[in-house]
Amino acid sequence: MRRVMGISLMSLVLCACVTINVYFPAAEAREAAREFVENVIGDEAASPPPATPGDGGMAMRPTRFDPWMLLGIGSAQAQAQPDITIRTPAIQAIQSRMESRFSSVLRAQFDSGALGFGGDGMIVVRDPSRLAIKDRVAVNAAVADDNRDRKAVYREIAVANGHPEWEPQIREVFARQWIASARPGWWYQQGGAWKQK
Repeated sequence: MRRVMGISLMSLVLCACVTINVYFPAAEAREAAREFVENVIGDEAASPPPATPGDGGMAMRPTRFDPWMLLGIGSAQAQAQPDITIRTPAIQAIQSRMESRFSSVLRAQFDSGALGFGGDGMIVVRDPSRLAIKDRVAVNAAVADDNRDRKAVYREIAVANGHPEWEPQIREVFARQWIASARPGWWYQQGGAWKQK
């Protein structure tokens, strides 16, 4: 009977679950977002990364030592490489379109106060009365195209890094960075209210 119980216990121990936890590398995502956003906005000195009171649970968590790992059993944790890739052909193509659109159409409208960054990092026509009637169709089309590219780039970054489930976190990090990188005089939403930098 002892032998059967011993074998059963040993089988249970050898069949222990192996868990792989991959954590979102928040610091690296913030740096990638800063680089991307500053390249799109261009022409002025780069803004510092946004100050965040905590990472909202998105930071890399240290690996816990598990003594059972020495025996090759127990829980195994794998950490994601602390890097966020933003240099794929698809991401670079989106960034190039956004840079061109920003310098040719959007920057002037941010400077005039017609446009602002929404709390979700999307572009919002904040004050349509500041748009010349002749420019309204073109600006609205540019805003729609840019917002579509923003959604596409967040998805593309998540997929390029092998973690499509990271898309919401990447979107959140980028939303904070667009606002942090806004130039003096530009408008942004915070808590539903418009504020000017």
